[in-house]
Amino acid sequence: MTAAGAPASFPTRWIALSVLFDVIAVIVFVTIGRINHEEGFSFGGFWGTLWPFLAGWAVAALVSIALTASGRVGWSLQRLFPAGILCWVSTIAIGMLLRWADGQGIAASFVIVATLATGVLLLGWRLLAAQVGRGQVSR
Repeated sequence: MTAAGAPASFPTRWIALSVLFDVIAVIVFVTIGRINHEEGFSFGGFWGTLWPFLAGWAVAALVSIALTASGRVGWSLQRLFPAGILCWVSTIAIGMLLRWADGQGIAASFVIVATLATGVLLLGWRLLAAQVGRGQVSR
């Protein structure tokens, strides 16, 4: 048992699940966006849209995983705050910066929609997990 009373495998298991859920959330965001804009599916087109957001998310995820592994109080990748918020903000901020650097569009309306959609997806599963796992997953 850890100091918080959770089994020692708890952080590792939740890190893996959190990474999986976050990556799925970013993929869902990109997929819905490409479908809504009737951009036919091609791996190159999909990857071109996905990689900036995935890279933005990865920066925050790696920081969060490192802080979780170090035992920093309050840091767990599955938590809504601060890790979930960091992943959301990083996905958008770094993702948009990388899109701009790659010559892709970053219209204001796209930034707003992307911010809202990724917020729902990246924070939503954390809120659901907190409700389902009352006491196991903190908000």
